[in-house]
Amino acid sequence: MALFSEAIAFSSLRRAALAALVVAAPLTIGVPAQAAPTGGPSHGFALNHALKYPADFTHLDYVNPNAPKGGAITLEGSGTFDTLNPFIVRGNPAVGLGRIYESLMSQVSDEDSAMYGLIAETIEVPDDESWVEFKLRPEARFHDGHPITSEDVAWTFQTLLEKGRPFYRFYYAAVERVETPDDHTVRFVLKEGENKEMPLILGQVLVLPKHYWEERDFDKTTLEPPLGSGAYRISAVNPGKSITYERVEDYWAQDLPVNVGLDNFDTVRYDFYRDRTISREAFKAGAIDLWAENSAKEWATAFNIPAVTNGAMQRAEFPHERVAPMQGFAFNLRKPKFQDPVVREALAYAWDYEWVNKTIMYDAYKRTDSYFDNHELSAVGLPSEAELEILEPLRGQIPERVFTETYQPPSTDGSGRNRTNLRTAAELLRDAGWTIQDGALTDGETGEPLRFEILLRSETLAPHSQAWVRGLERLGIAATLRVVDDAQYRRLLDTFDFDVTVAGFAQSDSPGNEQRDYWGSAAADREGSRNLIGIKDPAIDSLIENVIAAPDREALITRTRALDRVLLWNHFLVPMYHGETDRLAFWNRFGMPETIPKSGVVTGAWWIDPEKDAALARGSRSN
Repeated sequence: MALFSEAIAFSSLRRAALAALVVAAPLTIGVPAQAAPTGGPSHGFALNHALKYPADFTHLDYVNPNAPKGGAITLEGSGTFDTLNPFIVRGNPAVGLGRIYESLMSQVSDEDSAMYGLIAETIEVPDDESWVEFKLRPEARFHDGHPITSEDVAWTFQTLLEKGRPFYRFYYAAVERVETPDDHTVRFVLKEGENKEMPLILGQVLVLPKHYWEERDFDKTTLEPPLGSGAYRISAVNPGKSITYERVEDYWAQDLPVNVGLDNFDTVRYDFYRDRTISREAFKAGAIDLWAENSAKEWATAFNIPAVTNGAMQRAEFPHERVAPMQGFAFNLRKPKFQDPVVREALAYAWDYEWVNKTIMYDAYKRTDSYFDNHELSAVGLPSEAELEILEPLRGQIPERVFTETYQPPSTDGSGRNRTNLRTAAELLRDAGWTIQDGALTDGETGEPLRFEILLRSETLAPHSQAWVRGLERLGIAATLRVVDDAQYRRLLDTFDFDVTVAGFAQSDSPGNEQRDYWGSAAADREGSRNLIGIKDPAIDSLIENVIAAPDREALITRTRALDRVLLWNHFLVPMYHGETDRLAFWNRFGMPETIPKSGVVTGAWWIDPEKDAALARGSRSN
């Protein structure tokens, strides 16, 4: 099952970018490395095409510009929260905090690698691409009426680098300094070297109020509602249980073309539940309005209820063209027992995906065999001549099979009799020096049996993991499951205190700087980074820098495929599966635009339909 993010379930893509940056979740908004358009200040910026929307556009194509404002919506919060500061490693932040902030520019859902002015009215990049300059809108202001200035931008940038999550230091590494020639101009001067995605990365910068944070400790957790500048402000907090956002009536940016038709609900409340089973039942009971289902079994069986039959509740699968995320059982290479790639490969043979898909997931998914699956970025067949030009200099530093074989994860006939694969696994382990002693797979050098724990954040993936545990047991490996709450899970991952976990690595169709945080050596030991696996490989570092420096789209595709191959053949994880639709269930009270953009459904463009809402109120939300 693909991990479902709030950034998809209830947001425009601009909100998705905010969620990715604010929460530092696996979801990453990357941008393509291509020559930047020049020619003076512009209302928007695109790297691989002319901007879709002209300077005088009035609204996005996938919204209803006449959508009514009003009403309240309740959504699910998972687990609990103990802070409203999502920018630092400490604490477990509440969901939805991206709603209160704005970025310099707004990313849209129907155009690849393009952004349009939000706080910034224009963006300018010179021919030599040595700097990026933004002109701020004079009307842009925080909720307390204080104007947003270039000083706020510069302070935000520096504070995130010094005190924010490690992600920021990787993402903004190409910036040499920030200049503020006047209150409404901010210029980011870039370091020498190829990093052509920086204009869009910098457009994603959230702007925080310097005057507010100067009186507070930025690097500490807090439950005091922070000051923002977005369409919503926090109106109520019940620590660990609920958080409510109210729409700002005099929101300064509500009439900008990138915002027309969005943010239509007067209040958005998140109620937090201990696990998905409880929150799903709360949705079916009418306590939650909109539900994103990430379990194929539950999608097939849990909604055979009267509310669906009588139309009070709707179910729909919305197609999308996003790059499929790589989700898998990720090994922690910081543990000596997982440092041998032969051992990692052997363990993959113990998981019977075909049986799991058939018996647990109703054949609803496809096996993932690329870190960029379902997209042109995915490595296919053997390396092309262009890829070989990149890979050949690394021969001897990367797996030889990169050059000779097409990667495919182990497969079975789905019968549940996985004997052939288990024999292959046993042979690999024997070749790696492991033997069976007293029924346990044992390291021939240390005499230590192979035992490990699989860390999960909910029971949802327990059946899938148990299938792997059973296969491992037949190899003499003692694997156990450990399910923890959200706060503990986050802390264990931030400190890399786990053996194996189910990890998701979401990608955009334009990978870039975020790859350093996923796979780069410098991120491996930095607490809170997304290099959960602990990869430290100079060859992979080189491939990452090649991706970032790609001069055009064709080169980006070639270089990403080369990186994909090397990641796959190192067997850093056991690939799982992905879907190609977003599954939503919702109470029948919403209006929605007819157009679904390529990145998927934008529920941030939905609104309360008065007639539907009244009809639902007259009926019943009984399940």
